[in-house]
Amino acid sequence: MIETTDLVPRGFYRDVLLGADGAPLWDRGWHSNAIVADCRRLIASALRGAPTTVTAIEGLLVGAGADAWDAAAPPAPNGTETRLVDPNPYLAQGAAVQIDFLEGGTVVAAPSNRLQIKVTLGPSLPSWPDPNHVTGNLREFGLAARLNGQRVLLNYVTHPVIAKDPASTLERTIWLVF
Repeated sequence: MIETTDLVPRGFYRDVLLGADGAPLWDRGWHSNAIVADCRRLIASALRGAPTTVTAIEGLLVGAGADAWDAAAPPAPNGTETRLVDPNPYLAQGAAVQIDFLEGGTVVAAPSNRLQIKVTLGPSLPSWPDPNHVTGNLREFGLAARLNGQRVLLNYVTHPVIAKDPASTLERTIWLVF
């Protein structure tokens, strides 16, 4: 007999846009995000161990998605996404990404079943415009890790356009619950 539970990995995110002076322009509140299949493969691979190579979260991919999403609601993720729609997403990494364990909503030092990933896209980030992106319009994101040297997504979100100008800061907080 196989026992099942309704405790499945879940994700949530919150976006806050700050103006050049650091004052909040808006806060979109908390929303659900899709934990994708590669996240489950990465967890199983980490638990199994060698010969699989797993790297921790390497950063947050943000992309422009599709302009057509502005005319209607963007498509909801189905959990099988392996990359962003944007063929040239920006990877926020290093000092822009802070990862902590959570108990409830409190940051703790001890391992727990919750992770908080805070990503700050400060002024002039993403580094658009560039030859691949002529605006700072963001419509999608996904946490990225590596499995056997290949970039994989852990979660994926499509959302209404965020017009991020070069002077603003986007603070994105993601919770993953396992």
